[in-house]
Amino acid sequence: MIDPTIISNLTLILTTWGAAFLIALWVSLAIWAYRDIRKRSGDRLMQVLAVLIVTILFLPGVLVYLVIRPQQTLEDEYQKALEEEALLKAIESSPHCPGCSRRVDPRWLVCPDCHTRLMKTCHHCGKLMELHWNMCPHCATPAPGMKKEGLSLDEALRPTPLETEEQAEEE
Repeated sequence: MIDPTIISNLTLILTTWGAAFLIALWVSLAIWAYRDIRKRSGDRLMQVLAVLIVTILFLPGVLVYLVIRPQQTLEDEYQKALEEEALLKAIESSPHCPGCSRRVDPRWLVCPDCHTRLMKTCHHCGKLMELHWNMCPHCATPAPGMKKEGLSLDEALRPTPLETEEQAEEE
């Protein structure tokens, strides 16, 4: 027959191990809840409440916490906001036709939908210019018909490069 003291000692050891396990589980779940809620919310009150729910209610508290915790972490929300901002910036940065508001290619002279003039070419170098530019940024030639300020009479009467080319073609 088994000695009752052995059974009593074995029961005491198993109870002690079981209690130690439950205490370790309880503390680890409280720490996990604290770390998890810190990743999901910057609100101190929410952090304290989450840890208290798990600490006081133990396993049912973990289930309650899992139901009420935010779905996304702060990092996920930040990444999502960055993606949305990049998308909006890409949409806003693409040029639109002033006539019909459709997206246009920056190299187009005319909108293919409404035929609104989008760009003009430099009469000297042939590169594209914005409509409101008075001077070509590529060759520094003033647009035809633009007023030149601070010129002497000789400079004002000198033919433009376009006029010089036209005279050379005629000869």
